[in-house]
Amino acid sequence: MANSKVQLNPPAKKKTLWAWLIGTFFGAGLLKPGPGTYGSIAAVLLWYAAAHILHPAQATLAVGTVIAAIVTTLIGIPAATIVARESGREDPGHVVIDEVAGQLIALIAIPADWRHAALSLLLFRLFDILKPPPIRQLERLPAGTGIMLDDVAAGLFALAIAQLLRLWF
Repeated sequence: MANSKVQLNPPAKKKTLWAWLIGTFFGAGLLKPGPGTYGSIAAVLLWYAAAHILHPAQATLAVGTVIAAIVTTLIGIPAATIVARESGREDPGHVVIDEVAGQLIALIAIPADWRHAALSLLLFRLFDILKPPPIRQLERLPAGTGIMLDDVAAGLFALAIAQLLRLWF
């Protein structure tokens, strides 16, 4: 199902505005090439800006990032479902709210500096693109659930590897 270019149905004439705003992460998913990368970069930039403007303690930043990831996932599932249906595709590439959720998960427990943020971004994109088992199998879940949960899993993989790298180095 990964970013399907196959048109299953004709696109809907009327679009659900809130779902398209959320699903494309306010238009980031409409950027070319590589809309998923733009969605991930947008998530990293927002997280980084929040960390440096608000100056939260590391634990507070981690809790806030967990909450943001959960909310993004819960809102992203119905938004992705609607946008996919209205696009006539199973997993349209312009839906990037899944990358935002996965990237936020990858950022949960890392220090708020650019090196760790870049590592988190690279690891997340690697797992999102390669989709090692069981990530690929999660795409088979129906509609927005499948669209979102493979990226949630990629974020968990990236988070785990980033933490291991922090312990070793």
